[in-house]
Amino acid sequence: MSQIKTIKNTRGHPEYLQTIITEKSRDFVGRDFVFSTINNFINNYDKGYFTLIGEPGSGKSAILAQYFNQNNNVVYYNFDPLQPPLLRGENWENSLEKERDYETFLKIVNHQLIDILSSLETNQLENEVENDNNLFSLLLQKISDKLPQNQPLIIIIDGCHKLDLNQYKRGANLLYLPRYLPKNVYLILSRRPFPNNKSNLLIETPSQILNLSNYPEENKKDIQTYLKTYGKNQEILKKLDKNETNFMYVSEIIKQPNLPPETLPESLENYYQEHWNDMNKTIEKKPELSLQILQCLLQEYSLISLETIAENLDQDEYDIEIILEDWREFSHLETRENIPYYQFYHSSFHNWLKAKVSEI
Repeated sequence: MSQIKTIKNTRGHPEYLQTIITEKSRDFVGRDFVFSTINNFINNYDKGYFTLIGEPGSGKSAILAQYFNQNNNVVYYNFDPLQPPLLRGENWENSLEKERDYETFLKIVNHQLIDILSSLETNQLENEVENDNNLFSLLLQKISDKLPQNQPLIIIIDGCHKLDLNQYKRGANLLYLPRYLPKNVYLILSRRPFPNNKSNLLIETPSQILNLSNYPEENKKDIQTYLKTYGKNQEILKKLDKNETNFMYVSEIIKQPNLPPETLPESLENYYQEHWNDMNKTIEKKPELSLQILQCLLQEYSLISLETIAENLDQDEYDIEIILEDWREFSHLETRENIPYYQFYHSSFHNWLKAKVSEI
């Protein structure tokens, strides 16, 4: 993999972010097709936004953590956890003034940017930099002005699907990210699939999206490489589907080879419970229709069209689609002849959900 030439980075991110980077990139293999696409984007454009989209467990965070490890001048932020403990007050859970996600992001990323700017200029930072309300954009511009020719500043923002979109004004970008970027500044974002009405950035700068679900063969190849490297138990390997593309599922399963059949590792149980907690917010708003839609989706693990769900339930497609869009990050969507087809993103989650719904 060819690397982008970058200036030295002071890497002034908090220790908890380094812990995330180390954990996410552990036992990393493959994904060269993603790195090549990112590097080609940076080589072909003088600035821009690059967005990596993938279903839960597809390896987005691992990819960006490894990219950080392999490239020097990269600023890193991750929304897992949303609020690091060191930034919480003693009574944070009960506070009415919890720090908003973009405020935490700016606090940590601006600190890294100030470190980089300090390494680029010998003079002390001017008062306007320290006090300006638009510090993030101002720092980007000042660093851009000082960067050696053709050497980029890259900012990774991982886990954008975890943002509370209700914090933002209507039509605002996530994290109030700038509409314009200065030369040689690149933002690399990752997220799960978003609902259609929440997925766009309002920007006037080059941009590109790479959706991991559009590369099934490359994903399968990397999974097989991972299994050859780290999968030691032959019985477990026989049970895994050769078409498997979900890194989280595979990595957690091979860690616990002695689990009884049909029993999930606790880590996956907890992961799926988090999905359910988010899905349940929609169920609580429209319990009857939501549960009916779930029953349709869970009848068998295969794609089912919006049209078929509406016919089976004798309900309006629009009402059904609103609920399905709320669950978009947990589903796989295909469009055939302008008709959307849905299924949950992984058979294991499908089966877990089926058992969960049967208890209601």
